[in-house]
Formats: sequence, structure tokens, C-alpha cells
Amino acid sequence: MTPTPELEARLRKYLNEVIPEGGTAADTRFTDEEIDDLLENAASIYEAAYIGWTIKAGMLEGSIERVTSGQEQYTLSSLKDQLAQALGMADKYQSLAGLGADGVGGISIMGRVRGPRVL
Repeated sequence: MTPTPELEARLRKYLNEVIPEGGTAADTRFTDEEIDDLLENAASIYEAAYIGWTIKAGMLEGSIERVTSGQEQYTLSSLKDQLAQALGMADKYQSLAGLGADGVGGISIMGRVRGPRVL
């Protein structure tokens, strides 16, 4: 696909990597060049999103899951939950792209069968 500003913005939205107001691509996980690369190497925006979410799953790192400060307590998503969410999104976009489990599109064959001529 040929990247356009509209496709780039749409892919960032699908990847939950929207550039914050007043921010730049440096404020997200993907540079503009990486977004363009995803679009250029995909047959559809859904395939680009599938690959992007798969990459995001690989970027996840372990983090603190619970922080307590006096009376305040914050619980963050566990790495396992984050990974499950990222891979679930990848699966969703993979199916929207029409790709099989191996990441390759299915093959459809249409034919016409003619019955035998009977006298």
C-alpha cells in the first residue's frame, strides 16, 4: 500500500498509537518511518495493524504491577494481561485482513462442474 497521511493516522488509531496533541511521533512506540514501512509492506491496513500489534507484543517489558504510597494504591496491568491484549488485537486484525493462522491469505478456487450428457 502507498502511505498517505489519512492511512498513517488510521493505522496509528488501530494500533492505539495516536500522536498526542502538541506531541510528535517520538511520543509513541512507532516512528513515522515505521508506520510507513508497515503500510508499504502490507496488502491492507488490517494486515498492517496485525503486524503492528504483533510487534507491539514483542515490545512489552515487565513493569511494576502495584505501587503503594501511604493510603494510595495503584494497580497496573500485568505483563501477562498486556501481552494477551496485544496478541488478541493482532488476532482480530489478522482475521479482518483475511489471513490464515500462518499469516498467509487463503486461496479460493471457483469452478464450474458440468454434468455428463446423457442420451
